[in-house]
Amino acid sequence: MVRAYDVALLDLDGVVYTGARAVPYAVDVLTEARRRGMALAYVTNNAARTPEAVAEHLVELGVPAKPEDVVTSAQAAARVVAERVPEGASVLVVGGEGLEVALRERGLRPVRSADDEPAAVVQGYAADVDWRQLAEASYAVMRGVPWVASNADLTIPTERGIAPGNGALVGVVRAATGTEPVVAGKPELPLHRETILRTGAKRPLVVGDRLDTDIEGACNGGVDSLLVLTGVTTPDAALAAAPGQRPTFVAEDLRALLAEPVTARREGDAWVCGGWTVRVADGALTVEGSGERIDGLRAACAAAWSVDSTGSTGSAVDTSGVAAALGW
Repeated sequence: MVRAYDVALLDLDGVVYTGARAVPYAVDVLTEARRRGMALAYVTNNAARTPEAVAEHLVELGVPAKPEDVVTSAQAAARVVAERVPEGASVLVVGGEGLEVALRERGLRPVRSADDEPAAVVQGYAADVDWRQLAEASYAVMRGVPWVASNADLTIPTERGIAPGNGALVGVVRAATGTEPVVAGKPELPLHRETILRTGAKRPLVVGDRLDTDIEGACNGGVDSLLVLTGVTTPDAALAAAPGQRPTFVAEDLRALLAEPVTARREGDAWVCGGWTVRVADGALTVEGSGERIDGLRAACAAAWSVDSTGSTGSAVDTSGVAAALGW
């Protein structure tokens, strides 16, 4: 893939690292991909941390990264705000340092009170966001100023389990004001645009582990995508992917970046990949053959996704037991 695409737009959690550890193969693959001439951009919905902090964490893990390689939803949100307010305007911040730094980069002045007469409100996740900050945002939004959210992720993973994400906190302000924000992060287009502008990518490949953010964002942006199964998405979930959330390529992990692109091919009424053949019959998938399990999944996904709207979407095809039959 390093010959087919000039820039890999990589999600972080579940793709490059999981918490404090690098995902298996990530360090070696990304180092080699860069050596072969592929540019790497690390694209995250996390608006709390600055690009410098993200790059520092990546380097600690052994991943090649500089601050300018990191693109955050805070940067995308700041650009959206800058396009809507006068230069040097005050902007009410609900969130962390990442948002403040991104706003200053755009020549805007972060403030923390609606009494500072902000020209806009920008909201992102931070662990210390409290009732007071949400109330300040509500006061300002009720006055009619633009409201931009870094992302709308309802939950975030933590070491102790699933916790409320920025989308849940945005919901508090929405409930108080009856207003909808402009969302900058995946799967919406502003973060994709920010990434293309900062990297100058001509043939980008989005690499992610989530269908509803990474892959849907790639579909919205009209670019190819690679789904890796090292994070949130399971083989069963990939088989049931909805239109608009279907990747160009599916792989077990980042090693696919160093290989030639592989997809299933259609042969008559069947989809074939490697030693596997998959058909749709009576609303269910039938699997024959043997070989690498990822090739079987590629053929099964292609078959499930091929069902058109008259037969309903791929999610209506009975895929039960298919992943297990392939060895997952």
